[in-house]
Amino acid sequence: MKKDTHPDYREVIFWDLSSDFKFITRSTIQTEDSLEWEDGKTYPVYKVEVSSQSHPFYTGKNVLVDTAGRVDKFRKRYGNKEQA
Repeated sequence: MKKDTHPDYREVIFWDLSSDFKFITRSTIQTEDSLEWEDGKTYPVYKVEVSSQSHPFYTGKNVLVDTAGRVDKFRKRYGNKEQA
């Protein structure tokens, strides 16, 4: 097997900010933040906005998730095209 062809996997905490749900899985994602888990070890953490605990398909709840005002950001950036 060739050396340096496979990425380095490590355990990473994925943290769903909308439901405050955290889970550990192996990933190659690079993060700067870290968090202490229930077992006392410190793991890198990656913050996500939607996971299976907050997505309407999995929860059965129709919830509008407007993270960080994306519609407002779009309107501010591109304006109203009808006026043009």
